[in-house]
Amino acid sequence: MDNQDLLLTQKKNQAVILTLNRPKVMNCLNFDLLYALKKEIDDLQYDNDTRCVIITGAGEKSFCAGADLKERATLSQDEVKKFILTIRDLLTTIQNLNKPVISAVNGVALGGGTEVALASDIRIASENASMGLTEARLAIIPGGGGTQRLPRIIGVAKAKELIFTGRRVDAQEALSIGLVNKVCAPEALLDECMKMADMIGETGPIAVEMAKYAIDKGIETDLATGLAIESNAYRVTIPTEDRVEGLTAFREKRKPVYKGR
Repeated sequence: MDNQDLLLTQKKNQAVILTLNRPKVMNCLNFDLLYALKKEIDDLQYDNDTRCVIITGAGEKSFCAGADLKERATLSQDEVKKFILTIRDLLTTIQNLNKPVISAVNGVALGGGTEVALASDIRIASENASMGLTEARLAIIPGGGGTQRLPRIIGVAKAKELIFTGRRVDAQEALSIGLVNKVCAPEALLDECMKMADMIGETGPIAVEMAKYAIDKGIETDLATGLAIESNAYRVTIPTEDRVEGLTAFREKRKPVYKGR
């Protein structure tokens, strides 16, 4: 398979849909797929026409079953270290992308698959999805940020339970513990993600970028520092053309046309 075929890219309205395309091996992550995904996310950083990124898996069974264990079995200890650093770097890049990322969890998401979803801003799951950081069952721990992002999203006690036992949760439990934002029928999954992406597309691009920045940086600090981060992020929006356009459109009772300026 050509490396480009490992990751399918589709532009729809103001969103880009990235599809992990290794359905025969449950879309698990090998070096080539990690590199393809990293390149795409890096390029999207400078794509002003794209307002939202959606990550999903090919087929109906799997979002991403984590690391490619067949490839892993052929790797030396140093190569395993390189793999872990590569996935960690990719997921940090996803988290730091200057636009919202939605994971459309269309089936099984295990280990690194759940970590991809955790690095996204929003997770929408199909009813047949199952998620879990199952690494302890292989005598390792999550290495793509799972031990850090999961407790920040669902709380420390629940994260410890899931990581220590390595158990999977189904879509409904994932929803009840706050691991996913929404659950829908498998055939409606991408439509639901697109609805959210289209709503994001109606907002001010700089505002969303600054809001994401303020939330992500502020959550890591105390309230006073977080409020200072918010204040600085707000300041960035004040001199923009978009802010004036928003007020003008409100006054003229029409939809604003934002340009990201």
